[in-house]
Order: sequence, then C-alpha cells, then structure tokens
Amino acid sequence: MKDFFGKDCSPLKHKKLWLFDMDGTIYRENTLFGGVPRLLSAIAERGGKYVFVTNNSSLSVDDYVAKLARLGITAEEDNFFTSSQATALMLAENFKGKTVYAQGTRSFVKELCQSGVAVTEQYDESVSAIVVGFDSELTAAKMRTTCKMLTNLKKVPYFAANPDWVYPVDFGYVPDCGSMCFGYEKATGRTPVFIGKPRPDMIRISMQRHGATAQQTVVLGDRLYTDIASGVNAGVDTVLVLSGEATLADLETSDVKPAFVLETVSALADLFA
Repeated sequence: MKDFFGKDCSPLKHKKLWLFDMDGTIYRENTLFGGVPRLLSAIAERGGKYVFVTNNSSLSVDDYVAKLARLGITAEEDNFFTSSQATALMLAENFKGKTVYAQGTRSFVKELCQSGVAVTEQYDESVSAIVVGFDSELTAAKMRTTCKMLTNLKKVPYFAANPDWVYPVDFGYVPDCGSMCFGYEKATGRTPVFIGKPRPDMIRISMQRHGATAQQTVVLGDRLYTDIASGVNAGVDTVLVLSGEATLADLETSDVKPAFVLETVSALADLFA
C-alpha cells in the first residue's frame, strides 16, 4: 500500500513496537475509527506490540482500559503509557518524600498518588513543586488557587503534563492543557516545563520497557507538534494521520516532517492483508 503522497508503506510491516496516540488517531471522543480493531489484531498476530502513548492527562490508565473496553478493544495496563504516568514518574524520582500541588482531574491526582507522590490540591506554601494536567473538571476555584500558587511561590518549580492546545470532541475542539497553561502565563507570567510529547522520553521509555530498537518502532499520531515531533526527537519512524488536528496546510508549513502520511490509521489494516 502507499501513503497519502504515494510513498510505499511496506517497511512498516517489519515494525515490532507500534506507539499509537489515541484522541484523533484511533478515535474521536467516544467514536472508534473503523478498521482499528483489525489493525491491532494484525499487529499482535505478527508478534508485534501496540502501546497507546497519549498526552491526554485527564484519564488514568484504569479509565483508559475501561474506555477501550466500551469501544470494543481489549487492552491491559502495559498497553498504555500516558502523560499522567510520565508526570508521576518524574515527580516520584525528583520530589520523593516531598509534597506537590496538583491541579487536574480526580483521575490525574489519583495517578500521582498511586505512584507514591504526596499531593495537595489546596493552597500550601510548603510545597516543592506545582503541576497542572488537562483538567476537564476545571472550576473557577481551582484556577484561582493555581494562580495564587504560581504568583506567590515563584521559586517553586512548575510543571505541566502535556502541551496540547486543543482536545478533539464530537463537535470540534475544547482547550487542552497547553491552552490552560497559556492562560496561567497571561495571568501570572509563568510558563511550565511540559512533561509529555514532544519530548522523546515517553517514546524511549516505551522502547526500553518492550525491548524494541528505534528501527523496530513507529509512532502514529494526528499532531505534528507533539506526536510526530516526539517520534522524530526519539529517532524513530512516524506516521501522521489526518483524522485529527493536523491538516495538509499544517504539514506544508511545519518543520516537523513525518515519514508517512495517511488519512486514517484504518488504512494500515490493509498493510497486513
């Protein structure tokens, strides 16, 4: 098969580790794209491994397992690596035994706590770090507390789980973590260190966990500035799909270039036919 621009996709047959973005790549909100179960089955049948490497920090892994089950996909915990997990890992390594202030969904806070991170969601001048996730449960009270923390504790390190500007929903988009943090920047003058994609860490950790080389790995996603950039930064092949945020116009103007471009990941199911 060939990609959107006529490039031969047959080298993808030999990939062992498939790292899929989720929102806009395998589904849009609660609608699974056609052909995805067939593609995942084909990867597994050939001895490959698929992992959902998502920047969406609003859901825990348990939530994702349940969501995919509702959509007809069986997945286990080791099929996921989320920006919430990456954030929890970073905090546990660098702020062990210290308290951090976290603003995010209940699932995000739970993910941090389960990783051994001591978390407070209240104003506290004794914290060692401030962290923000994509908060689909955001309230005015939460925003006020976070702004107060950022304003009054300027020497405390400030992190955010993911830099995505928007999150795809059934009618279009809503602001994601990157947009929320941009608002905080305008209010407080502070910008966070982002943990998730486009940094290569999540890709490299996934390769280490599953014993795959860069040559055996491929990243698939719908965003040039996060998904595809993370793969490029990690030195692995990438597939951009046009089923989510990125457009052909974006591709033309972006410095980040994928190895392959497809309208949807569903087309890859024919690769193994």
